[in-house]
Amino acid sequence: MSDSINIRGLVVDILMEVTREGRYSHLVIRSVLEKYQYLDKRDRAFLTRATEGTLQRMIELDYILNQYSKVKVSKMKPLIRNLLRMSAYQLMYMDGVPSSAVCNEAVKLAKKRGFGSLSGFVNGVLRNLERNLSTLTYPEEGDSPTEAWSVRYSMPEWIVSQWIRDYGREKTKDLLEAFLTEAPLTIRTNTARISPEMLKKRLQDEGVIVGTLDVGDGQGIPYAWTIEGYDYLNGLSSFREGLFYVQDVSSMMVAEWASPKEGSFCIDVCAAPGGKSIHLAEMLKGTGMVEARDLTEYKIGLIQENIRRHGLTNIRAIQQDATMLDEGAIEKANVVLADLPCSGLGILRKKTDIKYKMTEEIQRELEALQRRILDTVCTYVKPGGVLIYSTCTLNYRENEGNARWFAQKHQEFIYQESRQIFPGKQVGDGFYAARFLRK
Repeated sequence: MSDSINIRGLVVDILMEVTREGRYSHLVIRSVLEKYQYLDKRDRAFLTRATEGTLQRMIELDYILNQYSKVKVSKMKPLIRNLLRMSAYQLMYMDGVPSSAVCNEAVKLAKKRGFGSLSGFVNGVLRNLERNLSTLTYPEEGDSPTEAWSVRYSMPEWIVSQWIRDYGREKTKDLLEAFLTEAPLTIRTNTARISPEMLKKRLQDEGVIVGTLDVGDGQGIPYAWTIEGYDYLNGLSSFREGLFYVQDVSSMMVAEWASPKEGSFCIDVCAAPGGKSIHLAEMLKGTGMVEARDLTEYKIGLIQENIRRHGLTNIRAIQQDATMLDEGAIEKANVVLADLPCSGLGILRKKTDIKYKMTEEIQRELEALQRRILDTVCTYVKPGGVLIYSTCTLNYRENEGNARWFAQKHQEFIYQESRQIFPGKQVGDGFYAARFLRK
C-alpha cells in the first residue's frame, strides 16, 4: 500500500459519500481514481475491489456484523459502520489480505479519524468475526426463500420478491448469482475508423488482452471484444483516438434491432452519453443523420465529447425534453430509439448501489414517465418507420407491461418482437427491447 495515501481511508470516504450523501458509486470511484491516477496499479485495484465489493455485499455484511457486535450496525456512527463493513468484506472475501493487517489498519484508521475511544470496539468486533469465519450462519431458506436470498445475495427483499413473482424461483436465483459475478469490460469497434481485426491488433500492441464476445449459443458480435490487462482506459491511445466505444453487449443489440438503412434519419430521444446514437451513426456508414437528444446541458456535453472523439459527421446532439412534443419532428424519422429512464435493475453488476436507492414507488413513477415519453415520441416515426422501446431493467411492468400498453393504445403501430435479456456469466447486462413498425 502507498505510504503517503491511506487507501483504506479513501475507500471509507467513498462509502460515506455513497451511503450518506446518496452519490452514485461508479461516479465517485471514477473521480477518486482520476485524482489518484499516479497510485500504483495494485493500490487502485484494491481501492476498486474493496469499495465495489463492500457495496455489492452490504446487506450480507450488515447481517454478519450484527452477529458479532453488541451495537447493531444501524445504530453505529456512520464512519465506524462503513469502516467495519469494509474490513468485514476484506476478511470474508479478499484472501490475499492478511487478517492481522485488516484489523490493525481498521484500528489505526478509527484513531486517525477521531474515534480513538471506539478503536477497542472496532478491534473486538473484527477479531471476533475473524475467529468465526469458518462457522458463519445465514437465514434458513425454508418455504419462502426471500429473506434468506436477500441476505445471501445482498439484494433488498422487495426486489427478490418482485423477481420471484415475475420470473419464478429458478430464474431469480440465477439472476442473484449473476449479479455477484464480475462483468467483463466490452467494447465496440468504431467501424468508421478501423476494422475489428486491426483494432484487436492495435490493442494487443498496447499490451491489452483481447477476447471474443460470446453472447450465448456460441454466437458472437463480429465488431465487439472484451478487454482486460490494461492500466486505465485513458492510457490507451486507441481509446483517446476514438477507435472503440466502451459499451455493454446488451446495449449494442439495441442498434442491431433498429437496423437502420443507409440514408435514414434517426432520433435517439434519451441518448446520453451517446453510445447507441454513435452506434446508429456508424451503421449508416457516413450517410443520413442521427439526432442524439437529452434533457440537460450536461448530458448534451457528454454526447458531444463522444461524437468528437469518434470523429463522426452524421450525428448531432440536441437539448430536448422527451416529454415535450417537438412539432418539427412529427413523422420525420425512419427510426426512433426510446431507451428510457428506468429502475436500472439490469445493470447492478456495474452500478451496484442502485438496488439500495430504488423503491417500488419510484418504479411506478418511472413506469408512468415511460408511457408519457412513448406517447409523445411515437409521433416522430414516419409511416413504415421503426420505434424501439428499451430499458436496462428487470421489471415486468416497465418492460413487457409497457410494451403491451403501447401496442393496445397505439393501433397505428404493429408490434413485431421483444426480448428480455438476463445477465449471465457470458452475456451482458439485463436489458429489454421491443420493436414496433408504424403502418
